[in-house]
Amino acid sequence: MSATARLFTAALPLVLLVGLATPAHAETYERVLNGTFDSGKTPWWSSGNSPSRVESGRLCADIPAGTVNPWESMIGQNDVPLEAGQPYTLRFTASATKPVTVRAVVALADPPSTATLTKPVPLTAEPKAFEFTGTSTRATTRGQVAIQAGGAKEAYTLCLDDVSLTGGAIRPGDGWTYGSPVRVNQLGYAATEDKRASIVNASAQPVTWRLLDGVGEVVTTGSTTVKGDDAMSGDHVHIADFSRVRTVGTGYTLVVGADVSEPFDIARSPYDALRRDSLAYFYHNRSGIPIEAKYVGDTHSRPAGHVGVAPNKGDTSVPCLPGTCDYSLDVSGGWYDAGDHGKYVVNGALAAWQLMDTYERSLRTLDFEGLRDGLLAIPEQANRVPDVLDEARWEVEFLLKMRVPANEPLAGMAHHKIHDLAWTGHPMLPSNDPQPRYLHAPSTAATLNLAAAGAQCARIWALWDPAFSRKCLAAAETAWQAANAHPDVYAPREDSVGGGPYDDTDVSDEFSWAAAELYATTGKRAYLGRVTTKLTPAGFSWKDTGALADLTIARLPERFPVDRVLPARKRILAVADGHVRDLRGQGYPNPSLPTDGAYAWGSTSATTNAAMIMGMAYDLSFRSEYRDAVLESMDYLLGRNGLNQSFISGYGDRASHNQHHRHWSHQINSALPSPPPGSLAGGPNSGLQDPVAQQNLPGCKPAKCYIDDIGSWSTNEVAVNWNSSLAWVAAFVDAR
Repeated sequence: MSATARLFTAALPLVLLVGLATPAHAETYERVLNGTFDSGKTPWWSSGNSPSRVESGRLCADIPAGTVNPWESMIGQNDVPLEAGQPYTLRFTASATKPVTVRAVVALADPPSTATLTKPVPLTAEPKAFEFTGTSTRATTRGQVAIQAGGAKEAYTLCLDDVSLTGGAIRPGDGWTYGSPVRVNQLGYAATEDKRASIVNASAQPVTWRLLDGVGEVVTTGSTTVKGDDAMSGDHVHIADFSRVRTVGTGYTLVVGADVSEPFDIARSPYDALRRDSLAYFYHNRSGIPIEAKYVGDTHSRPAGHVGVAPNKGDTSVPCLPGTCDYSLDVSGGWYDAGDHGKYVVNGALAAWQLMDTYERSLRTLDFEGLRDGLLAIPEQANRVPDVLDEARWEVEFLLKMRVPANEPLAGMAHHKIHDLAWTGHPMLPSNDPQPRYLHAPSTAATLNLAAAGAQCARIWALWDPAFSRKCLAAAETAWQAANAHPDVYAPREDSVGGGPYDDTDVSDEFSWAAAELYATTGKRAYLGRVTTKLTPAGFSWKDTGALADLTIARLPERFPVDRVLPARKRILAVADGHVRDLRGQGYPNPSLPTDGAYAWGSTSATTNAAMIMGMAYDLSFRSEYRDAVLESMDYLLGRNGLNQSFISGYGDRASHNQHHRHWSHQINSALPSPPPGSLAGGPNSGLQDPVAQQNLPGCKPAKCYIDDIGSWSTNEVAVNWNSSLAWVAAFVDAR
């Protein structure tokens, strides 16, 4: 491996780059995106004091007077990949409405801001082309191209066009390798369950594998089964089966020729810690409460966010977005949804539902660990209530606060979301968020999510807190009535500044799911007739909740007529059979096989949701192939995949640890932590919607469209409804 590749590898710990010498006649590799501004501004930005816009195909920014340093007013693009020791040429055309000298810079976007080049640029009203060349001394995916325009005595307008940065030895999207071709579950395997690995090997014939123990002694050997070409990853894959080994131990490795897997354990209960850590994710992301060191340790402790302590605006009296209403609500509490500081009813309700369903499953299967008070390190421990319910309640209480007041025209409906007026940058502790926050307009989808989660809450909490149960049921039935009175109030797709839109213009599925939950809790026949949706191979998500009606019916068969129960059970088994076939048919055991050949945003949650359906099929049938498939789904998430990547932080030697998050931002600020163990990264996403993914992964095979970088929000985001499904599956595989 060349020195250049070694330096680049150090900057990208989750993937290695093939060592490539600089070609004698190197091609010109473009390193910036949208340099002609034909696609608008994205991903270009400007300083807050320098508003920018695209005019006549140029990016123009209004530069204020009165700044001192050049970097106090800038136009730029981040997430530009640079290789150490390689020359880069910056070209652009620029003009200014007053004669000024600005500075062209290519440098690291974060401290120590090492520069590849920094050059003075004299500008006049006449557009002029410029060209500069410099050599990068650092390897990074977080380079920055910028025009530093501050320090002017008079205000002026700066315009740019035809920006280009070319150079480097490695074509964008090329040069990736993924460590050992022997891919295993990097956490480990249950001693009494099946144990398989996937091996990337070009041979058309079986090859020999050896299993070594923690001291390097051969435990057993065998031959692979040739699986063949795997369409989603592009790999030629073999399967090694070492299920016969049941000896508990640590530091096992699987060896094929000179290739050695990452180490793994064989344990009686390998998922005991993951069960707790995947649930602890929610306490870490609570809003409105300090995250205390006695529960999470010093590294991850932080002050309460959004409680009105400067510079925070707080969530105790949040006004509506102008033009939507004229009141304010206390919407404190709840969970931050993803990497930002927004809180969303549709995502939060699904996540709370999955946590409460985890409890209901534990109750019905006598999984006493899932019923335990003291399972989690949270403030409510030792209150004689199962901890999983305490955590779910934190979100349900927030959902109840999102209701429109009784004296308003849309009384009983739920506001769709609450978040900042504008996106905040990285890093940003919730307690330091200076943005004003607004309630966004109510929606029918959010209202029905509240009805479904509220009805489930009422059923479950009748035992633990009857008063809270009654409050949940009243809110659920009121929400149902409001949604029927206003069945087509939709969240607009355009409402995407400062928070995700979570738009949804088909709420027939939400009506059906809410009706199923309300009937299960109340037994009122009027609700049963509104249960119209069925589980299909498409499964479920925050946007498509109709399948949850069948899951509720199967969970509570004694509460539904038999002519509803039997078809629901049959559909769950049929869809689970399809997931098992998809898992077995691929080189890597992912039960989610997209019909269009493209991985979607949050693809790992499609894996866990499919695993949940297979887990429910096991509960209905006790057929071992379903449980085996759930366990192999965990193999996929924990490293047995085309990337040799564990998507769960803290689990595996090659685990994701730079997930997109505002305060788990160690990658860009060493004073802040990485994600705690148990945080699920979104995973491969063929869409490549963010600049980091676009710069580094063009042409990727679907199963390899992932990068563990904090800037890659389309492949490396986290979300409450992804971790809730992970927590459900972790509890399933840990149950003994």
